[in-house]
Amino acid sequence: MTQANKARVLIGVRGMDKEAGDRVSKALLAIEGVLTAQPDQGQIAVQYDPSQLTVMDLIRAVRRQGFLAGML
Repeated sequence: MTQANKARVLIGVRGMDKEAGDRVSKALLAIEGVLTAQPDQGQIAVQYDPSQLTVMDLIRAVRRQGFLAGML
């Protein structure tokens, strides 16, 4: 994958502690096209392939884990 096929987004996740961050990260990494998902104090940085996913796809995946989430 070239650099042009990578995008990065910072998603704010309300109420996410360390344990929840690990769970959300694991759920995101299970999605084809997600390259990295690094949680940190109420937000998660996600590197992904924009030809496969949109930011809204990522936000929906976080919301499916039971959290309010949105782009920062």
